[in-house]
Amino acid sequence: MSQPANPQVNTPLEIWPGKAYPLGATYDGTGTNFALFSEAAERVELCLFDADGEQTACITLPEVDGFVWHGFVPTIEPGQRYGYRVHGPYDPAAGHRCNPNKLLLDPYAKAIQGAFDWNQSLFSYNFGDPDSRNDDDSAASMPKCVVINPYFDWGVDRPPSHEYADTVIYEAHVKGLTQTHPDIPEQLRGTYAAVAHPVIIDHLKTLGVNAIELMPVHHFANDSTLIDKGLSNYWGYNTIGFLAPDPKYSSSPNPGGQVQEFKAMVRALHEEGIEVILDVVYNHTAEGNHMGPTLSMRGIDNAAYYRLVDDDKRYYMDYTGTGNSLNVGHPHSLQLIMDSLRYWVTEMHVDGFRFDLASTLAREFYDVDRLSTFFELVQQDPIVSQVKLIAEPWDVGPGGYQVGNFPPQWTEWNGKYRDTVRDYWRGEPATLDEFASRLTGSADLYEDTARRPVASINFVIAHDGFTLRDLVSYNEKHNDANGEDNNDGESHNRSWNCGVEGPTDDPEINALRSRQQRNFLTTLLLSQGVPMIAHGDELGRTQQGNNNVYCQDNELSWIDWENADTELIEFTRSVSAIRAAHPVFRRRRFFSGRPVRQRGGDGLPDIAWFAPDGSEMSDEDWDSGFAKSIAVYLNGQGIPDLDPRGQRVTDDSFVMFFNAHYEALEFVLPEERFGTSWEPVIDTAATNGEEPKTHDAGAKVTVDARSVLVLRSATVSET
Repeated sequence: MSQPANPQVNTPLEIWPGKAYPLGATYDGTGTNFALFSEAAERVELCLFDADGEQTACITLPEVDGFVWHGFVPTIEPGQRYGYRVHGPYDPAAGHRCNPNKLLLDPYAKAIQGAFDWNQSLFSYNFGDPDSRNDDDSAASMPKCVVINPYFDWGVDRPPSHEYADTVIYEAHVKGLTQTHPDIPEQLRGTYAAVAHPVIIDHLKTLGVNAIELMPVHHFANDSTLIDKGLSNYWGYNTIGFLAPDPKYSSSPNPGGQVQEFKAMVRALHEEGIEVILDVVYNHTAEGNHMGPTLSMRGIDNAAYYRLVDDDKRYYMDYTGTGNSLNVGHPHSLQLIMDSLRYWVTEMHVDGFRFDLASTLAREFYDVDRLSTFFELVQQDPIVSQVKLIAEPWDVGPGGYQVGNFPPQWTEWNGKYRDTVRDYWRGEPATLDEFASRLTGSADLYEDTARRPVASINFVIAHDGFTLRDLVSYNEKHNDANGEDNNDGESHNRSWNCGVEGPTDDPEINALRSRQQRNFLTTLLLSQGVPMIAHGDELGRTQQGNNNVYCQDNELSWIDWENADTELIEFTRSVSAIRAAHPVFRRRRFFSGRPVRQRGGDGLPDIAWFAPDGSEMSDEDWDSGFAKSIAVYLNGQGIPDLDPRGQRVTDDSFVMFFNAHYEALEFVLPEERFGTSWEPVIDTAATNGEEPKTHDAGAKVTVDARSVLVLRSATVSET
């Protein structure tokens, strides 16, 4: 076996024993402590590099405690580039893949600089022969870890700590959100600094957004297969550094500067009351399956960090569709996840996490187990348990669809909400009863586990799939630009093109598409639970029918600010403002349907459902497969919540009419005891210049085809 060259150091470096904790590279003002876990290692070398990528030293870590190899190097300061070489067994059949010829990234690196140069040296086998061994030195083709300066002036930064019920989430991509905005300086576009720019913050605030959920910012690898096609990994779901913000989104030229820039972004957003939630990928890494490269954990301790096939440890269990799954049954793998989460909260001041393919984290052995060790650790952790925890409650493995089955402190991306609301507005039969359930917080999914409506993160659109504009413009995906013969992406989108596939000059179809977008946004923002808007949906963003732009880092996936639909922006702002002003749309508890008599209640139910003729919905009405229209009364006197001073929360009452039928319908308003007069506050079919009309109890109200009409009681309540 050939050995990597260890260049002579011009000035010999001292190395002291150091400490086994914390893991990673920790600068204390006098030098840097290095600590790396590996149960498989027989020796660990710390390799140092200059700004040109030349190795300047390679020194053996002198101590090992509890399988943590460590040493302290005086004079090593922030900006120093480094990596590891791990000496140990190379026996893939037994699950071991150590190879000191491969420079390895520190799993605890807080900054990584440079890009992968995809070639044979990054792989521990020879191309064409996965059972062979390759000993080419990979250092020249690897990015390098960077020692960071941990000090930052946070000033008086405090987490906004919005209650879930008051939260409006905006899912965004750092680059896609900011790359084309004309008011952002060109050198800042596509960066953390751009997200913190006043024009972006102002846009978010006027939408009523108080939490931005950033798609992956952990350091990720750009796939070689995509690079070969002239594409790139745009979304970033290919993590290789759980504590390192990716420098691709940094305007700083300094090594490690991305850390300071990220912190400055968080501080700026917090100053304006906007929380920062990170989309995190702990279920797999960029090292892929047995044919993947050796970049970090594979060469450090393969069997500890990855789930291997029990009867043939050359292969990896894959519940993610990406080649591997992190071994959440191993204590050090779990420690890495928990240390990463705590770091992003305590040092980077983020406010929560959305866990990609979270069901994978519940797979201790084979089945998904919501009581797995990972969830127990989160439950007991005094830091992580106190931030927002959002699960994407599915993976690609057997039994992976777990909507409604996560532990009580978790919220979930409600995939059933998305599917039901899409089906309802495209006119599918037999959706009325489930639509009502989704509109009112999905009690059928969450109430039995002692959760509340806020357990449901409601969304119609997310990064994965059609944009809102495309949802009403395309029946089929159009992913040819991805180079996979249109075979990638979801084929069943529950979309409706309103009569023509793609762009059209037909004014009636365009008017219907605009109305449908308003219907979706109104439904989303006035449903019980936590609404999530996908970036650009409020301004009519299109991906030209591509529902899988994971590899499209270009104008196809970026927001087109120059051609924003300003009328749709204003409509979204108005509906969001109604949500913010009226707690009846932000209830902390599920509806009971019972009369409200306690605490000064008016004796009316907290919610009531009506057929178009004004009669209360019967079982027969609910079971009717053809019904597509309904009215719902929300009692502003029936809110079972208390304000911070312990006073009962009251509000105006509302009637919402939903008509997914292809023709206009006449609805009869509820009888006088529900309210004597009603004034329109939202009409998704209204055209500019129309004067709203007040309606008396029992009057007939025309609700246009495929539209929403929201009326408020004209008698203002005391709040």
